[in-house]
Amino acid sequence: MRDTGQSFTGGDARALAPRARGRTLPLVARHLGYSIDGKVLLNIPDLAIHPGGPTVIMGPNGAGKSLLLRLFHGLIQPTQGEVRAGGQPLGPATRRRQAMVFQRPVLLRRSVAANVRFGLRRAGLPRAARRDRLDALLAEGDLSGKAGQLATTLSGGEQQRLAVMRALATAPDILFLDEPTSSLDPAATQAIEDLLRRASAQGTKIVLVTHDPGQVRRLAEDVVFLHRGQMAEQSPVDRFLSDARSAAARDFLSGDLLV
Repeated sequence: MRDTGQSFTGGDARALAPRARGRTLPLVARHLGYSIDGKVLLNIPDLAIHPGGPTVIMGPNGAGKSLLLRLFHGLIQPTQGEVRAGGQPLGPATRRRQAMVFQRPVLLRRSVAANVRFGLRRAGLPRAARRDRLDALLAEGDLSGKAGQLATTLSGGEQQRLAVMRALATAPDILFLDEPTSSLDPAATQAIEDLLRRASAQGTKIVLVTHDPGQVRRLAEDVVFLHRGQMAEQSPVDRFLSDARSAAARDFLSGDLLV
């Protein structure tokens, strides 16, 4: 994907607020748990996501990674404990400062441009400023030539790129991504990773679920490793990849831990 030289705060930068960036961080889980019919699926006594570079959540299938993202984003309610954002309970005001991209893109059955406009309206950008901001976002996602195309007719990589750009249109404090490149080829994966690096440089906290150690190495500042619904460790990426503290993480990285 080409580098346009434009930032995510293109257009009327005053309207998309570096002024508000970071006010919902750190994101803190205290005694956070989720159970169904008495079965504990997640039990996180203490976890904090701080401002800075991307945080990656890793672990085998069934470890609770996607569940943790949904609890952090308020899509489901914990059965015990709480999530606090910037010292405040997670509620509608703090959730509006977050965005989430799923493994399979969730797009409106409208044009590419209309999908991004939806994000700009949600961000409260004044109508007069939307066109410049829209043009900047489409260029950043290398989608300017497909602005009028029905979003659902894009390729898989293009759809996921659009989903990321629409999320970034809201200038979120935190962007959650649940395995956004798991079904993409290397070129499409690189395009998404490039977007996330630039978003991180612009001040958005990236929290990403992935199974790919290579992606962890390329993107992460720190890693949260989950195993059987528990947090096995949280470490800086270099230490995690070279000398993980938990046996579960070491086994996972060596390919010996599947569940």
